[in-house]
Amino acid sequence: MIVVGGGVVGLTTAVVLAERGRRVRVWTRDPAGRTTSAVAGGLWWPYRIEPEALVGEWSLASLAVYEELAAEAEHTGVRMVEGVHADTVLDGLGPWAARVPGLRAATGAEYAGVGLWARLPLIDMPAHLAWLRRRLLAAGGTVERRTARGFDEAFGEAPAVVNCAGLGARDLVPDSAVRPVRGQLVLVENPGIRTWFTAADSASATTTYFMPQPGRLVLGGTADDGDWSLDPDPAVAAAIVERCARVRPEIATARVLGHLVGLRPARPAVRLEREPRDGGRTLVHNYGHGGAGVTVAWGCARAAARLVEEPAAA
Repeated sequence: MIVVGGGVVGLTTAVVLAERGRRVRVWTRDPAGRTTSAVAGGLWWPYRIEPEALVGEWSLASLAVYEELAAEAEHTGVRMVEGVHADTVLDGLGPWAARVPGLRAATGAEYAGVGLWARLPLIDMPAHLAWLRRRLLAAGGTVERRTARGFDEAFGEAPAVVNCAGLGARDLVPDSAVRPVRGQLVLVENPGIRTWFTAADSASATTTYFMPQPGRLVLGGTADDGDWSLDPDPAVAAAIVERCARVRPEIATARVLGHLVGLRPARPAVRLEREPRDGGRTLVHNYGHGGAGVTVAWGCARAAARLVEEPAAA
């Protein structure tokens, strides 16, 4: 079978399928290091993703996997790190929040305002994507640099296809409901910060967060709906540093290492469903995860695998 898309959702889905005994080929337009997933800050948290009724279970399933992977952080890129979600309260979250171990109101020593304290998976995305690829290859799967021009092309080589094309689904399906939400990041030398911090307003295009990753501190961010530009904006970068420095003043003088821009594949709701095709062929869609792809990757991958394994309708 063929999985279209080599980001975190595509690779995770391919791993689940391959480890269930499927012969899996991943078609990816870009190498993993150049996908949107590689740009992600990497914090587990259900952020701007629907449908809420399903997202909680997908997220919790992924959380359980990441907690296990954190035991081998040097290989998997997954660490459990403490931090604060500012301006967030438990009552404002879905039922899933009650099942996140240790999630609680932040103390005054941890954050001066209202917020939640948590110890959550923080994933070094380039390292994790490389690890997923190795795990897939070990399970007998393959990764091919190949751009899918249509599903008929894939069905010419396999009876089952899983569409994890992310933003590419806009043209591939085609699905005009898929749109980019641009995120800009600044990478700086870490001045000794060991905890993450986020402050996000769902009604605003600006967010404030910093995440300590190996060899760097990741600063963000933006959520520019419908913006296709991949060019970093110097004024936006300066504003990101300024916002983060209000929380941790030492960030203001940290040496800048680089700038990143990614286009989150947003959709009003994740599309995770089976689409039977003629001749007993199966197309499963798994896309539209926005900025929460890493958060739901394992839960969605398992759901997609179940859809692949469903018997064809008579």
